[in-house]
Amino acid sequence: MANPGLDDAERADLVGRLMAARRAVRDAKKKADHEAEGAAHKAVDEVKRALGERGPVWWDDGSPDLNRHMAKNTLYADWYAKLARSNRGGL
Repeated sequence: MANPGLDDAERADLVGRLMAARRAVRDAKKKADHEAEGAAHKAVDEVKRALGERGPVWWDDGSPDLNRHMAKNTLYADWYAKLARSNRGGL
């Protein structure tokens, strides 16, 4: 989730840059250009950090940072287990 504190113009600019960086990753992979792919991945990471999707948390309400954690390994484990059971027809 992007930082909701970003203004609309800044968010739009960053999303445009993110899409361009992702296309650059795709194109570099097609060409098997490992150097260009590395640079493109770095660009994706930089934009995601600017958007607040990676790096230090942007919220200040004391909630833990559970990004990049599996739900079953967090305080949401019980909820996730119930959800998984309900998706299997309650088995």
